[in-house]
Amino acid sequence: MLTQTYKNILVGIDGSDQANLAFEQAVAVAQRNNGRVIVAHIIENQVYTMMGYSTLNDNLLDQETENANELLAACKQYAEKAQFAQLETVIAYGSAKEVMCHDLPEEYDVDLIMVGQSGLNAVERLVMGSVSSYIIRQAPCDVLIVHPEKE
Repeated sequence: MLTQTYKNILVGIDGSDQANLAFEQAVAVAQRNNGRVIVAHIIENQVYTMMGYSTLNDNLLDQETENANELLAACKQYAEKAQFAQLETVIAYGSAKEVMCHDLPEEYDVDLIMVGQSGLNAVERLVMGSVSSYIIRQAPCDVLIVHPEKE
């Protein structure tokens, strides 16, 4: 019987239902394993640097950071209600794929990455590439895909 325990669980949030569900499941797994959850929001800052520096870009980045803080505050509230104290919040800048798959797992000694099932359709996945599918293929640790609950 497999009795794997996970101590450092990474989950990314972006405001989507899939990501929120993955976060809630990550808290449940961490509670059972006496582990911690590192919840991260990644701001894809190369989009802003490609556009060149300007006041407009600074305002967009400020707005993104404010949104990230609101998402992470909601996670903290959820954790408090669940009586779960082992929560770390992170705002990181860069490529979501690279940060979630390489930078944060190394920095936080992550042994499980939990991701929501991609909400992208086939065309969007082809054009953008799914962060989830990249993580599944490249992660240095176990990955758990959280499927949406059936209605």
